Amino acid sequence: MSGGTRSYEWASRLAARGHEVHVVTSDSTGDPNLPTRPLDGVQVHWVPVHYDNAMSLKERLWSFIRFAALASKRARRLDPDLVVATSTPLTIILPALAAIWRRHVPLLFEVRDLWPEVPIAMGALRDPVSRYLAGQLERIAYRHATRVVALSPEMAAGVEAAGFPASAIHLVPNASDEALFRHPKLSDEASAFRDAREWLKDRPLVVYAGALGRANDVSFLPSLAAHCLDRMPEVRFLVAGTGAEEQLVRSTARRLGVLDRNFFMTPPVPKGTMPVLLAASTATVSLFADIPALTANSPNKVFDSLAAGRPVAVNTAGSLSGLLETSGAGITLDRNPAVAAKELCTFLEDKTALAAARDAALRLGTTTFSRDRLFLRFERALMEAAQEGRVVRRLVPRKRMAEAPASWSFD
Repeated sequence: MSGGTRSYEWASRLAARGHEVHVVTSDSTGDPNLPTRPLDGVQVHWVPVHYDNAMSLKERLWSFIRFAALASKRARRLDPDLVVATSTPLTIILPALAAIWRRHVPLLFEVRDLWPEVPIAMGALRDPVSRYLAGQLERIAYRHATRVVALSPEMAAGVEAAGFPASAIHLVPNASDEALFRHPKLSDEASAFRDAREWLKDRPLVVYAGALGRANDVSFLPSLAAHCLDRMPEVRFLVAGTGAEEQLVRSTARRLGVLDRNFFMTPPVPKGTMPVLLAASTATVSLFADIPALTANSPNKVFDSLAAGRPVAVNTAGSLSGLLETSGAGITLDRNPAVAAKELCTFLEDKTALAAARDAALRLGTTTFSRDRLFLRFERALMEAAQEGRVVRRLVPRKRMAEAPASWSFD
């Protein structure tokens, strides 16, 4: 399936190590007749709730609420020793609470975005009532969590600032699946991918693979491509994804005269075929809108790129940007597309720097962010939560930190 596969990777590894694992999740088609079925040793309970990135904010919120209600009903039928809730959205805590209250078992809460900060910053929660309710839901989640897993240093700092003890927070970012990029025919498949596209062949290729939502600001890319025509006309841009702003990205590219010239678009690709796309690329980009709350991101696309040994260009300042620059695995682009085009082209033209960046990216992907290494941290967080048992905490919130320690080091 396309999109993030973090929950699948953790669940299948837990099952392989002898744990009995049940996953309650949504079927994006909304088919009410999908049965519970095993998948790689994991029992998957499908809840018929339609969701996709092209939905409006109101439609998404309704899907979140509907899933919370149906998943709560399904979760109450299970008999767990430990419950894991992975968010976004924050409403995922509701079915988790339904499960732990009945069985009095511990909860591990995984924070993949800082809610409610992100939806407030994005304009999804505008009135005081919805913001108050979201804040209360955040407090309920942290009060009942035995352990919290955060995906970035900024997220960990945000959880701590909300009053959760630092000693119970585990930093487990998204991971690099390096094994996907090591099969012997990958180079040939990447060459075939390039040869099959007359517009590409042996030209430099910059890939964006991910959601095309408001938070991602992918409409920046056509402007970047337009400015690159003057400096480096041979470079090609490929966007693989879908979302609410897909038509905006396409129309912007058409208006600027770059669509199907040096800027191309394709539907999202499943994780299993992502290695070919990334192996065919020269570099990748990860984009977010200019909203401070989004600097805490830990996007899958970055870690896939590291696994492929491809340098990453990002447009947000934060711990991830700092890591890429200090390691040499990537660059940070200016938000002015003219300036960013100069920065990107300078980077792509320097073959020595590009080769060094590839080596640095691969080192990060096979060491610091190795999936197998990070899984052990995730499993340890689960085992510690199971050992401690269920808790109800008294939170003493502190003022939100302006900056988080830019540390991705792991013990």
